[in-house]
Amino acid sequence: MNEFFTLMKSELVITAIIFLLLFIKIGKGMKNDSLLSLVQALLLINFIVGFFFNKEGNLFGDMFYTSSLIVFQKNILSLGVYLISLLCSDWLKKTEHLPEFFILMLSALLGMFLMISSGNLLIFYLSLELATIPVAAMANFDLHKKRSSEGAMKMILSSAFSSGILLFGISLIYGITGTLSFAAIPGQLDGSTLQILGFVFLVAAFAFKLSIVPFHLWTADVYEGSPVAVTAFLSVISKGSIAFIFITALYKVFAPMQDVWYMMLVIFAIITMVIGNLFAIRQQNIKRFLAFSSIAQVGFILVGMSSGSNIGITAVVYFILIYTFSNLAAFGVAAVIAEQTGKENIDDYKGLYKTNPFLCWILALALFSLAGIPPTAGFFGKLFLITAGATKASFTFIIIAALNMIISLYYYLRVIRAAFMDKNESPIGKIKLGIAVKLGLIICAAGILLVGLFSWIYDYINSLS
Repeated sequence: MNEFFTLMKSELVITAIIFLLLFIKIGKGMKNDSLLSLVQALLLINFIVGFFFNKEGNLFGDMFYTSSLIVFQKNILSLGVYLISLLCSDWLKKTEHLPEFFILMLSALLGMFLMISSGNLLIFYLSLELATIPVAAMANFDLHKKRSSEGAMKMILSSAFSSGILLFGISLIYGITGTLSFAAIPGQLDGSTLQILGFVFLVAAFAFKLSIVPFHLWTADVYEGSPVAVTAFLSVISKGSIAFIFITALYKVFAPMQDVWYMMLVIFAIITMVIGNLFAIRQQNIKRFLAFSSIAQVGFILVGMSSGSNIGITAVVYFILIYTFSNLAAFGVAAVIAEQTGKENIDDYKGLYKTNPFLCWILALALFSLAGIPPTAGFFGKLFLITAGATKASFTFIIIAALNMIISLYYYLRVIRAAFMDKNESPIGKIKLGIAVKLGLIICAAGILLVGLFSWIYDYINSLS
């Protein structure tokens, strides 16, 4: 029992918080301000507890396993959820169904934790569904907006298609290998045509969840229609968890098929970076802009994954930590502006520096980091991704990745120019920042500046992988 509680510590803490919220909802309830403060405190405790009493091992006949690297990945996701609760405080306080929102969000997080720790294709599929279905409900949380319902419907349909594709791929793999265990599958792989077909279906399902081109068509509409808190969760937490399990599947389960998936990753990376960047240039809505930005960022993650070595694992985990701070900082600024003014277009940000210099500097830091400009952490993150990819890739592939970094500078700097330099006859007025929002923005800014400069963080992740 001690081993059970130790190995499943993260999942049990999240489950306890979910049940506590259920009891509060069923009982007399609490005012939103008090309940939000309680949840933020519990999420902080959950993040801190993640660093203590950790142990490596497996349960349920190798269906669940954990390691120091998996614990660190879960801590990144816990940190991201805590930051979302801070940055979106204004919207959360006004929502009619606050307990239900956090129950759904934490249920999705629980599914992501189980998915990252899965050692079996069956538990992986069940965990993926647990991580997906609540998010579709969250996307429809702006109950009075048609765009929110439309976004939720597109999310449900795309998830249904991807789940069907995934199940078909799993059935093929099981029929060929006779096992669902991650540990046993590699020994049964011989590169036959049917195995490759099953693997292609699995990769297609992952591509849906990661918004890899051409499986990205749902992303911008869902991001635009969802509340900013849900958009941030989808962009950072959901993508991060899928990237973690995807790299595990490639490096461990399907390692004998490396020649096959290497070429797939190269092709996906190139078209995802190019299409993500080109479409981001055209966007006016800040949430659609960040949606295509996140698609381009996934392309860079695939560059790091293509290395097929431990340096690739380190680079991907390190980049997702940086991406969490950078993207959530951008979404935090967008969330507070959208909630207090209702404005979501990039043109509305013109002249923002005159009235809200603090928000402008946070936004600039976030976008500089996403663009990979030194000395922000995003520069080091993309440097290590490209370095990892260069260990195996051709110079052409690396040059294409580098050129896409240059292209991304245009649309990131376009937003910064609008905020700092462009004039606006009716600029956004002074934004009042609550303590929680300001704390979240400061944490993100500190992460953007310090994670890249503190080299021991990268070395620590490298020691885990």
